[in-house]
Amino acid sequence: MKDSTFKTNNTFPPPLAQPALRALTNASINSALELAAFSKKEIAGLHGIGKNALLSLTQYLEDNGLTFKQK
Repeated sequence: MKDSTFKTNNTFPPPLAQPALRALTNASINSALELAAFSKKEIAGLHGIGKNALLSLTQYLEDNGLTFKQK
């Protein structure tokens, strides 16, 4: 697991497209920890989050020792 300061950083993976970044910002999701509080289905339902963004975000969480919330 990476150090905790990285998990609270307001940056998402570089390959994430602007529409996906706007979708996360509009949902007040600014860190991996905040992202992990949502299910994959909830994030997929945001306008601007496509298949590639979801794959990148899933990998981003895994890289930080986190997963999407399970229902």
